[in-house]
Amino acid sequence: MASLNVYSVVVVLFLTCGAVMATKENDQIIKENNCETKMGWPCVLEAFTSIFETGSISNKCCGELVVLGKVCHSALVKRTLENPLFKDLSPATIIAKSIQTWNNFLGLIDSPSPST
Repeated sequence: MASLNVYSVVVVLFLTCGAVMATKENDQIIKENNCETKMGWPCVLEAFTSIFETGSISNKCCGELVVLGKVCHSALVKRTLENPLFKDLSPATIIAKSIQTWNNFLGLIDSPSPST
C-alpha cells in the first residue's frame, strides 16, 4: 500500500513538472518573439473568439495573425489552454480549430485577389 502512495506521488510530480516546463517553454517562445506586441487588441479578441468560441475574423485581423507568425500563434493558444479558466475545454478540439484557423488565413493571404 505504501508503494502505491509513493508511486502516486511520483506520477503527480512528473505530470506537474511537465506542465510547468510546457508553460515555461510557451512563455519563453512568446517573450523571445515579442508575440504579445504583434497584434492589436481588437484582432486578438477576434482571433480568440474564432478559436475558443464561435465567430469569424476580419481580413484585417487575418493579416495581423499571419504577421504574428505560426510559432507565436501556437504558443499563445497553448498558453491560453494552460489557464485554469479554460480547463473544461478540449485541448485537442481547440488546437484543431487553431490549426484550421491558421490554414484558412494563409489560404486567404496566398490566394490572388479577383481582378475587376
